[in-house]
Amino acid sequence: MSDSDGKKTLGLKGARPGNVKQSFSHGRTKNVVVETKRKRVVVPKPGAAKGGAAGQASKPAKGDPSKRPAGISDAEMERRMKALAAAKAREEEEAQQRAEEEKAREEERQRRREDAERKEREEREREEALKAKAEEEERQKRETEEAAKRAAAAAAAPAEEPAAQRAAKQPAKPAAPERKAERERDDRGRGAKGRGGDGARRAGKLTLNQALSGGEGGRQLSMAAMKRKQERARQKAMGGSVEREKIVRDVQIPETIVVSELANRMAERVADVVKSLMQMGMMVTQNQTIDADTAELIVEEFGHKAVRVSDADVEDVIKTEDDNEEDLQPRPPVITVMGHVDHGKTSILDAIRNAKVVSGEAGGITQHIGAYQVTTDQGAVLTFLDTPGHAAFTSMRSRGAQVTDIVVLVVAADDAVMPQTVEAINHAKAAGVPMIVAINKCDLPAADPNKVRTDLLQHEVIVEQMSGEVQDVEVSAHTGQGLDELLEAIALQAEILELKANPNRAAEGAVIEAQLDVGRGPVATVLVQRGTLHQGDIFVVGEQWGKVRALINDKGERVKEAGPSVPVEVLGLNGTPEAGDVLNVVDTEAQAREIAEYRESAAKEKRAAAGAATTLEQLMAKAKEDENVTELPIVVKADVQGSAEAIVQAMEKIGNEEVRVRVLHSGVGAITESDIGLAEASGAPVFGFNVRANAPARTAANQKGVEIRYYSVIYDLVDDVKAAASGLLSAEIRENFIGYAQIKEVFKVSGVGKVAGCLVTEGVARRSAGVRLLRDDVVIHEGTLKTLKRFKDEVPEVQSGQECGMAFENYDDIRPNDVIEIFEREEVERQLD
Repeated sequence: MSDSDGKKTLGLKGARPGNVKQSFSHGRTKNVVVETKRKRVVVPKPGAAKGGAAGQASKPAKGDPSKRPAGISDAEMERRMKALAAAKAREEEEAQQRAEEEKAREEERQRRREDAERKEREEREREEALKAKAEEEERQKRETEEAAKRAAAAAAAPAEEPAAQRAAKQPAKPAAPERKAERERDDRGRGAKGRGGDGARRAGKLTLNQALSGGEGGRQLSMAAMKRKQERARQKAMGGSVEREKIVRDVQIPETIVVSELANRMAERVADVVKSLMQMGMMVTQNQTIDADTAELIVEEFGHKAVRVSDADVEDVIKTEDDNEEDLQPRPPVITVMGHVDHGKTSILDAIRNAKVVSGEAGGITQHIGAYQVTTDQGAVLTFLDTPGHAAFTSMRSRGAQVTDIVVLVVAADDAVMPQTVEAINHAKAAGVPMIVAINKCDLPAADPNKVRTDLLQHEVIVEQMSGEVQDVEVSAHTGQGLDELLEAIALQAEILELKANPNRAAEGAVIEAQLDVGRGPVATVLVQRGTLHQGDIFVVGEQWGKVRALINDKGERVKEAGPSVPVEVLGLNGTPEAGDVLNVVDTEAQAREIAEYRESAAKEKRAAAGAATTLEQLMAKAKEDENVTELPIVVKADVQGSAEAIVQAMEKIGNEEVRVRVLHSGVGAITESDIGLAEASGAPVFGFNVRANAPARTAANQKGVEIRYYSVIYDLVDDVKAAASGLLSAEIRENFIGYAQIKEVFKVSGVGKVAGCLVTEGVARRSAGVRLLRDDVVIHEGTLKTLKRFKDEVPEVQSGQECGMAFENYDDIRPNDVIEIFEREEVERQLD
């Protein structure tokens, strides 16, 4: 193609030229020459119009070869037509979908534009409101200052000034219209001032509505702020500020105190205290801690009186004074049932309560301390503590004796006095409480109550039938024999003791048992000793504190309060206390939290001091001891605190100077993933006592290969740990002497060295055995044989009465008449006692 000038241009073959007008920004346009491709017109072949009358003009007939390309069958043509229809349907569907998406996008864009416009409108209105508010406040402030200046100038005018001078100073009165306009301006000014400044001062007394209104659109002021504002305006009007009298306070200073807390106790501004500290050269913030000496200097600088207190003074809020005699009222006695394991303690209590308690204990062994109240036929109320009898629960039983008034010592008539019976006697004597002996199982054929009474004499327990003062009753928990007599004996003993307590004071009690309940959280079984514990009381117990959320008695019923000698379950603790902790009711949560934190920090310091060696010699001795001792680490989780503590104490008794059991962690509640992590890091097994591992813990244990063992009877747990610890003991090497030989002659053999010609005098000489060389019955060498020959042949052994040749490994100092001792070693496995 060529243009009008005759130049050739690049174009499309068979195309025709055309003009297109392009539009640009700012109204610019440009004409562009384009070329358009001509459409190809397909002329049908002759005969193509045939069959058109049948209505097939739009699509070719299948059998008409003129309607389709050559070489395509009917089936292929039909398939192509179907594909074409499907493609058209797909295109229509896609076009519809694109249209819907475009519509949705357009709606979203519209919504965003509306949101942006609304936000912009709200922001503009907010800015206008803030600007108007600021202008209003500025105007009110300016008018208040002007009013205060006028009031101060009026008050400062001397009263003694002669009237003539005042008249001379005063300007000439304006005309009547001018005076009227001035009054209107003053009225408008006073109305605009409304609140605050001179207008507020002149408005009379401050009312509650005026104080709460605070200003239109402004911040509401408190009553105290309004009074301070009026006081400042009054002082300004009187011609100067009057300093308020300084209030001197007694400021308590502990060993360390936070700067902001010190300022709070002095009622001074924190910024002033920080500034004073910086002037002393201490760059501190309000959240930093300073020592007591620095705090005392600051207190004296601000004009207050410093009172030094120690951290332990936080416990002074616990009222420990004795009760007045007139305030005391009779209370039920607390009876502790003690005795050897399986002597029938729980069965006797069970028969008294008419409830099957023992059936719920694994193996018939009481695992926890239970507390129950029983009412006798005579109406007397008795509180029973059932302590476990197993030796591992010694500490729990001792705590039971500390809170008790009377001890019932249960001894089986067919078994007599046993080791735990003696321990129970010692605990009762240490607690200084009277004892009643209940000789149980008197219905058995092998029962011998007199043997029990005789055995008790060895431990200085003299019963009444032996002319002593200790009551003894023959009972049978199985048949109910003697139970009424036992209750009468308890009631008589309680009457002699004249037990009294003051119920009208802050409660004080002892934790008998504590556990972590899944649904209720930490739960403590508390025996109230003095005062009355109410629902809602704030208390501190050991290192924990809480607020009584609910009280549940021994029958499982909710109660509102619990008096002296009443056992209840307490809910609402922030953590699980230890059995034996003392519960005290305090006034506020702040006091309870402070006491608990102090006790926790003191316990941590005590544990750290106990575990730390103080001198170099102690460090070296501890390192040497740890090097020589093999440890078996374990992790223990139990259902209640008392069981966990008892298991730990039992573990500490297992071992000797070579092997010991180390409890890495003991706690209450289910076995968790953190327990598995601790066990895996230390290579320790996890022992669960009446608890199970949760699902994440089980998964982690399977992945990390940590062994979890479950127990419900403490015997089995102790035995398994003892067996595992025994496996860590080094095997005992035992020597068996198998023969003796005497050296007759010593020969020198080239390549071998000195060879002893020996006669086996006793037993047998073996090549594989160990040998010792004795000279004048003194061991001078111990080793092994290099050779054992008989008639120039190497032999494994030589019998007694035969001659042989022997040579020692790396030893040549042998002489005639020396004796050779022949022995074998064997390893014997050891067991812990």
